[in-house]
Amino acid sequence: MNGYRQPQRNSGEMLKQLFLGNSMLSRLIQINTVVFIIVKIVSLFAFLSSADPVHPLSVIGQYMALPASFHVLASKPWTIITYMFLHEGFFHILFNIVMLYFGGILFTEYLGEKRLLWTYLAGGIVGALFYLFSFNIFPVFAQVKSVSVALGASASVLAIIVATAIYVPDYTVHLMLFGRVKLKYVAIAFVAIDLLSIPAGNPGGHIAHLGGAFWGFIYALSLKNGTDLYRFLNVSAYTPKAKSTFSYEKQEYKRPVSDDEYNEQKIKKQKKIDEILDKISKSGYSSLTKEEKEFLFKTSKKN
Repeated sequence: MNGYRQPQRNSGEMLKQLFLGNSMLSRLIQINTVVFIIVKIVSLFAFLSSADPVHPLSVIGQYMALPASFHVLASKPWTIITYMFLHEGFFHILFNIVMLYFGGILFTEYLGEKRLLWTYLAGGIVGALFYLFSFNIFPVFAQVKSVSVALGASASVLAIIVATAIYVPDYTVHLMLFGRVKLKYVAIAFVAIDLLSIPAGNPGGHIAHLGGAFWGFIYALSLKNGTDLYRFLNVSAYTPKAKSTFSYEKQEYKRPVSDDEYNEQKIKKQKKIDEILDKISKSGYSSLTKEEKEFLFKTSKKN
């Protein structure tokens, strides 16, 4: 499925939507941003009021970062959640917010806001588990296990990107320098980079990223096969319905069709898709009717 052209918005409009919006995507970005600002303010006052050597982590970071040691984790069990909202470097949070924004827009359009929240959290938790077990199993990490910590939203963000890529693999995005690229290849590139970067530096971070990617893959694959792993959480938006959702398509193909009939149906379907995509490019996704959204969703499932 081809990506549609989103309406052009100035940077002020985008930033307003990003940081003042009420969507789940905006809320996640707001939480990460507020935590970052608080960390920096508290760190400044801690620095000015202390004569002790500066700790590698901020005062708040020491309580929110995920420790690799199970012994230390036992005294800070909440860090398996809090670490995915913690950033201490400006470029670290900037990169994650940008990726969360663009990945989150696509995820929300095809899978819904509630699933965005749970995929963010579940991806972060699975990333934490990958990190913890790797540092406690592989001998190469034995010497640094007691002092190593993980922080950042990268595992959660990668879970969102990979889940979207598995769900709509042929969605086309435009990348600077590369041009039009299918989303599945973008996801593969991210995973490959993390896998190959483990020996090069920050192995804990790359391993956590792979955990997030793994969850995104498993979740989207199960959803495409008709099973929503979040169903016990009452996540109902955009839930595929095995019978009623596709009933009209079954009726449409009750008898074998000739080549001419098939081609005619294909042309009509493509024309309808083009009309919907043009409408989105002019007025945005929210301007679609319920029937148009449903048609676009079904088409993305098939493609």
